[in-house]
Amino acid sequence: MGTADVEAVWRVESARIVAALTRFTGDLGLAEDAAQEAVAEALVSWPRASPANPAGWLMATARRRAIDTIRRRSALRERYALLATDTAVGSALDEEVDPDRIDDDILALMFVSCHPVLSPEARVALTLRVVGGLSSEEIARAFLVPVPTVQARITRAKKTIAAAGVPFELPPSGERRARLGGVLHVLYAIFTEGSTATSGDHLLRPDVAYEAIRLARALAALQPDEAEVHGLLALCELTAARFPARVGPDGTPVLLEDQDRRRWDAAAIGRGLAALARASTGRLGPYGLQAAIAATHASAPSVEATDWTRIVRLYDALSRVAPSPVVELNRAVAVAMASGPARALAIVDELVTAGRLPGSHLVPTVRGELLARLGRRAEARAELEAATGLCANQRERSVLLRRAAALT
Repeated sequence: MGTADVEAVWRVESARIVAALTRFTGDLGLAEDAAQEAVAEALVSWPRASPANPAGWLMATARRRAIDTIRRRSALRERYALLATDTAVGSALDEEVDPDRIDDDILALMFVSCHPVLSPEARVALTLRVVGGLSSEEIARAFLVPVPTVQARITRAKKTIAAAGVPFELPPSGERRARLGGVLHVLYAIFTEGSTATSGDHLLRPDVAYEAIRLARALAALQPDEAEVHGLLALCELTAARFPARVGPDGTPVLLEDQDRRRWDAAAIGRGLAALARASTGRLGPYGLQAAIAATHASAPSVEATDWTRIVRLYDALSRVAPSPVVELNRAVAVAMASGPARALAIVDELVTAGRLPGSHLVPTVRGELLARLGRRAEARAELEAATGLCANQRERSVLLRRAAALT
């Protein structure tokens, strides 16, 4: 077994291994460090002798590493004695690992890594590291930040959790639902960055987006009665279904009206619709409503045949349960398709007057497109040129420049 095999096993089993170690040591930092040491040992050992049970090998090795570390900590000798003699711990960690088994340890790990005491950036980094199994280098590459920055965020996050005395356990049922929103927000932030990169030379970062989907699937399996979990999963699946058609062969973004819908991933659409059906057993929340909008697009054969009136109604509902300037901007786009650009421009102008979304390229982008449809070409060009100065993603910026040039 080579490096790729080690990475594949780690990506699948890392959350369970770190979660089990954290539960028995009570120390997330120690658990994660011990698991990483086990991976490093696997990279050396497995090419010479492949284990019959790779996940079990990592679990047992990480456990030994954790015990060695505890032994060196004189202040924790009692903890070591307890851990070393606890046969229940040994049997639980050395047992045959069932890759299809998902237990509450992973859910607890998600809640810990997304704890409110951490900053949003730290929650994302720690979740990708300890739940997703990504390396610091992978996280840094995904979010276009230096590796030391990611490492510092993860280190501070683990220290913050330890200092705050955050227990490794599922929150009480009454608190869990309130904190579930924070977990969903982190997964949504990860997926959003993967589906439309905020900066860099690529519009999509599929590896980041698909990691968010993998975590959302695990969360849905652990929390099957939470409608919004299925709503988020549906939104991610339906959005990712369009990835194959969203960029051309050279990486150039392809607008919705120009996409070849035959390239949309039918299997992902099917999974998304199934998740949306489960979310629809209750009242749709913000993620479920966005998924319903994505489903309306997925069911239409073309932009012209899309039920834009339904999409406007869904945005109206979304603006009531989760009002934000981004929702209003997207609603304006739907209104333009359903009722014409003049009504939509009035919505966008209200956002401009109120100073919403300052510094974002999205407002001048949408305003420029609406002005172009109204025949106000000089104003439209000025808006699109302003948008290029605010857009950090080079692929999006190139599209804006071409649109502006076409209006000259």
